[in-house]
Amino acid sequence: MQEAYVIGNITIKDKVKWAEYRSKVLDTISPWGGELVFRGQKLKNLSGESKHLDNVIIRFPNQLALDNWFSSDAYQALIPIRELAADIDLTSYQSSI
Repeated sequence: MQEAYVIGNITIKDKVKWAEYRSKVLDTISPWGGELVFRGQKLKNLSGESKHLDNVIIRFPNQLALDNWFSSDAYQALIPIRELAADIDLTSYQSSI
């Protein structure tokens, strides 16, 4: 099975709620073999448009692990905090290399 990734494009609405979400989310990914690969802020658009300023990339061993993480009780419990904290587009990808 190939690695799978979650890419999140983020616009923070509430810094306090965002800090709370960030302090808890990493503990939800490790049981599924997930690993934070990148967290950072946009410097500039080189091509096209992007409405979000922050990004995150999380790697999982495979799509099943990613799906299990996303549907887990631990992560689902954080979604209400996430929705108050930020506007986020989350997309999953499967590695092709």
